[in-house]
Amino acid sequence: MGRRALRKIDPALDLDSHLRSLEELPDSWRVAEWFCREAPLEIEIGSGKGLFMASASQLRPTHDFVGVEVSAKYARFAAAKLARSQSENAVMIHGDGLRFLREWVEDSSTLAVHVYFPDPWWKKRHRRRRILNVSFLRDVQRVLRTEGRLHFWTDVEEYFQTTLDLIDEEPNLVGPYEVQESPAEHDLDYRTHFERRTRIQREPVFRAEFVKR
Repeated sequence: MGRRALRKIDPALDLDSHLRSLEELPDSWRVAEWFCREAPLEIEIGSGKGLFMASASQLRPTHDFVGVEVSAKYARFAAAKLARSQSENAVMIHGDGLRFLREWVEDSSTLAVHVYFPDPWWKKRHRRRRILNVSFLRDVQRVLRTEGRLHFWTDVEEYFQTTLDLIDEEPNLVGPYEVQESPAEHDLDYRTHFERRTRIQREPVFRAEFVKR
């Protein structure tokens, strides 16, 4: 399922408070420095158009949110969403989410890691590029605090089952816990834009949640 063209961003919109490049972050940078407070941290890897970042940061103002998106244009689009809503507790980072988790996120610092509808890399020879791999899962366990959660959704059953098998080998992630599908109360009452498109087309969404013990 291809992505639709993005709407143009108002050039007058100031993104300075909501967008950074991974390459610009100093080696010693830590997430808490951005928000100038100590608060529960949630990280989304692969934010796409930023629907989750925009809605979750509004719903949970006492939490801080970092979204990481490898596509520059999507990172800017998601940051523009945050800027328009004047979200003070959310920021987008353009770059490699696996590298961000590995090099910039401290041990036991994170309440939740969210991965929604990652690229399935359909061809068998490309599957080593999938985000949900052993190295990523080890970093998830490292950055999550005790009782922290990994949220994983996809519309690809094979990817879902393969990932569940991988996580089953990780001693500190308990699950999967089933996540029930909730009815949408309005047109954008979905976790992500991709979930919205998938459900409108009446295709299944596979959801799971894991807890660090």
